[in-house]
Amino acid sequence: MTPRRPLLAAPALLLPGLARAQAAFPDRALTMVVGFPPGGQADLAARPVAAAMERALRQPVVVQNRPGGAGAIGSGAVARAAPDGHTLLMALSSLAVIPEAERLWGRPAPYEVAQFAPIGLVNADPTMLAVPANAPWRTLEDFVAAARARPGDIPYGSSGAYGTLHVAMEMFAAAAGVRLLHVPFTGAGPAITALLSGNIQALASAPGTLTQHVQGGRVRVLACWGRERAPAFPEVPTFMERGLPEVEFYIWAGLMAPAATPAPIQARLREAFAGAMRDPEALRAFEAAGSPPRYLDAPDFARFLAEDSARLVRAVQRICRVE
Repeated sequence: MTPRRPLLAAPALLLPGLARAQAAFPDRALTMVVGFPPGGQADLAARPVAAAMERALRQPVVVQNRPGGAGAIGSGAVARAAPDGHTLLMALSSLAVIPEAERLWGRPAPYEVAQFAPIGLVNADPTMLAVPANAPWRTLEDFVAAARARPGDIPYGSSGAYGTLHVAMEMFAAAAGVRLLHVPFTGAGPAITALLSGNIQALASAPGTLTQHVQGGRVRVLACWGRERAPAFPEVPTFMERGLPEVEFYIWAGLMAPAATPAPIQARLREAFAGAMRDPEALRAFEAAGSPPRYLDAPDFARFLAEDSARLVRAVQRICRVE
C-alpha cells in the first residue's frame, strides 16, 4: 500500500458531511448588512426582502445598519465575512465606485467587487433632484440659473463622498456647467433630514425615500435622472428632456453574498430571494414606498452590474480629474 492512498480517500470521506452541512443551510440567523443608516434606498429595499426571506428560510434575517464611508464600511465587512451564506449585503450602485475612487486618490480599496457573488436585483430607480418646498426654484432651469449666478454657494447633500448621491449630482453639475457645494452625510436618511431642516438646499435621491415628503408638502422635485419619467412622479421631467442627454443615473439595490459562498448555498439564497420578490407583503411595501421592484436573478444581475459599474467608474474618473 502506498502512502498516497489515505490522502486521496480523505476528501471523499469528508464530502458527505460537507453536503449535509450545505443541505442544512441555514442553521442559524442570517445578517443582512446595510452600509447606510435607516431611511435610505438600501434600507428600504432590505427590510421587506429580509422579512420575506425569513419566512422562506425559516430562520431570522436581521437587517444590520453599518453606516460609514458611503457604504464602504458595511461592504468591506461582508467582503471579509465567512462565506457560509449567513452574512449578506444589500448593496447600492456605489459598490463599484468606492474602490475606484480610493485607487484614484492613491488609497487602498476597502474591498473589490470581485469579492461578492450577486444573488439578485431588488430595484433600480431613477434618481430625483429634490429641493425644499420653500426654495425659490420651481423648475430645473430656475435652479441652474441660480447655481450659475452663485458658483459653489448652493449646498447639496449626499450619502458620502463618491456614493450614489454624490456621483449623480456631480454628473448633473458637470453637464450643466455649474458648481455646487458638496455636504456629505453618512447616508440618504440624514441627508433628507438636513434637506427638510434647510441645512442643505438640494439632494439627489431615490423616489422611494422622497415620496412621503413630497406628498406632505415639504419637498419639491425638479428633475429625474432616468431615460423616462419616474412612475411615482410622472409630472417631473427628465434631464434628457431639458437638454442634458448625458445625465442618466439609477440608484439600484441588490443582494450580495461573499464570492466564495458555495454554489449550493448561493442557489438556496437565490431561491429564497426569488420568492421574496413575489411575496405579497414585500410587494405592498415596495408599492407604498413608490419604489417598484425590478427583479433580476443572479446571471442577469451580474450582467447588469458589470454594465452599470463600467458607466459609473467612468463618471467617477471624470469627477476625480476635475477635483
